[in-house]
Amino acid sequence: MNSFLGENISSGSYDDIRRKDLVYPIEAGIVLKAAGNEDAATNDGTRGYAINPDVADVLASYGTNAWTEKVGIFLAGKVLLVDELKRKRELAQLPVNIGGRLIAFSPGEHNKIQKAIIEDFLPRFGFNAEVLYVGDTADKYLYLQEDRLRELNFFEISHEKLPDVLAYSGEKNWLYVIEAVHSANPIDAMRKRTLEALSEKCSAAMVFVTAFLDRASFKKFASNIAWETEVWIADDPEHMIHFNGDKFLGPHKT
Repeated sequence: MNSFLGENISSGSYDDIRRKDLVYPIEAGIVLKAAGNEDAATNDGTRGYAINPDVADVLASYGTNAWTEKVGIFLAGKVLLVDELKRKRELAQLPVNIGGRLIAFSPGEHNKIQKAIIEDFLPRFGFNAEVLYVGDTADKYLYLQEDRLRELNFFEISHEKLPDVLAYSGEKNWLYVIEAVHSANPIDAMRKRTLEALSEKCSAAMVFVTAFLDRASFKKFASNIAWETEVWIADDPEHMIHFNGDKFLGPHKT
C-alpha cells in the first residue's frame, strides 16, 4: 500500500489493516484470508492474505473486451455482499403498525421503546389516540401527519426540540408528548418548560410522558422527572407512575 497507493503506514499496523480494510474484500470472496494455510489462527502473521485466483483472472481482463463477460461468469450464482448485508439490515428492523400502515424502525434500544409506546402504551392509555409523529434514529421524519399537527396549532414540526412521539386523542382532546428514554433526555423540569412555551398556542391539552424499557433504566433518571408528568415502563405495561402531587390521592377501588 505504501509502494503503490501513496500511503505511509507503519509495519506495525497489521491489525488495523486486517480489521478495517480487509473485512469486506474477505467477506466478498475477493481476498483469501489464509492463502497458504486455511487452518491458520487469526493472529498468525505468516498465514498470508492473497487475491482469490478467480478474481485475479477477472481483474487481469480489466480494460479488455473480455472484462464484462468474465465479471458476469464470476458473479453467476453468487449473492452480492451488498445485497446480503442489506437483507440482514432489513431482517433486523422493527416493524410497527401505525393505524394500519406498517413502517419499520431501524434496530436499537431507543426504537424498541418507541415501538412499545405505539403498540402497548397508546392502546392502553391513549383513549383512541392516533400517532401524529414518530421519528427514527435513521430518519427523523419517519412518520408525520403535519396537517393534523397544524390543525392543533402545534409548534413548527422542524423544530430541534421535537419530542420522540406525538399522539392525539380526539376523545379527550389530549396531545401526548412522549420521550423514549434509553440513555438520555427524560422530560425534566427544563424540558417540560421548553415544550410548554413552544406549544402555548396548541388547542389540545398536553400530556407529558417519559417512557422507559425497564425499571433499571427508570431508576437512573427518577430524580430528574418533572412534576405533573407521567412515566410508563414497557416491562410493566399495565401501570403508570404519576408525578402529579395530590391529583391521584385516595383509596383505590377493588
